[in-house]
Amino acid sequence: MTDTHDPLRRQAVIAGLSLAGFAWMRPLAAATPHQTEGPFFPPGDPAEADFDLTQLDGHDERAAGRVVDIQGVVHGADGTPIAGALVHVWQANHHGRYAHPDDRNPAPLDPHFQGYAKLLTDAEGRYRVRTIVPGAYPVGGGWSRPPHVHFKVTHAAHRELTTQMYFAGEPLNTEDRILGKLDEAGRAQLVVAFAAADADAVPAGRFDLHLDKA
Repeated sequence: MTDTHDPLRRQAVIAGLSLAGFAWMRPLAAATPHQTEGPFFPPGDPAEADFDLTQLDGHDERAAGRVVDIQGVVHGADGTPIAGALVHVWQANHHGRYAHPDDRNPAPLDPHFQGYAKLLTDAEGRYRVRTIVPGAYPVGGGWSRPPHVHFKVTHAAHRELTTQMYFAGEPLNTEDRILGKLDEAGRAQLVVAFAAADADAVPAGRFDLHLDKA
């Protein structure tokens, strides 16, 4: 029997049930561009790290912000989906602040926001994260980071990938000095559009991740 109390196994089970109708196979693509990890990777191992960043155990209230689903497949260098890849996901909250001791942003923390997920891809290489669109935040020097989500993916047979996902239509995307280092094709891999199937559905976007050989 699968232990659904384990956050890694629980996420894989949920993803397998809820994403069964998603069309996963795509043509071979270039490796996902690497992006800086930044200074706010969570220290230690947070107590709660399942796929839903919007709801903490024991909290009746959800995180502030617009809820979205990020869905995707982790692929190897040959395009084959990778089962059992470890996917770390972390981001700022709705106000643009990370729950990290080194974040000096005066924006408020959100006591209902998880901020981090630690996931395993399922047998078909799939993962899913439910989160909120993070806030932009100033970084000094006259510019601000646009809303973005950090990803780090590891697998024994592949090179570790650290990257960031951006939201289509955000005005700050065109001014970002990190996203702006990429060519048009690289930016296209990292900028994701979100849409809802109907008025009551959570908007979803697809963010596939393509690893290099170790």
